[in-house]
Amino acid sequence: MAAKRRKSDADFREGAVRIVTETGKSIAQVAKDLGIHETTLASWVSRASRADGAGTAGESEELARLRRENARLK
Repeated sequence: MAAKRRKSDADFREGAVRIVTETGKSIAQVAKDLGIHETTLASWVSRASRADGAGTAGESEELARLRRENARLK
């Protein structure tokens, strides 16, 4: 018999994604802690990052600056 499917509300999903993005914990660890499947959480994180537009212009500029600095330090 198949397991019953749980429906997660938007607040729970947003909170789970926030734990992954803000704490740096792995998706696997957060999923285990919350009692959800790893691929479910991975899809929520992926969807949230696409919705955010993969970062702002300021983040892109900072990333480019950090890459230049890293190359200089090497």
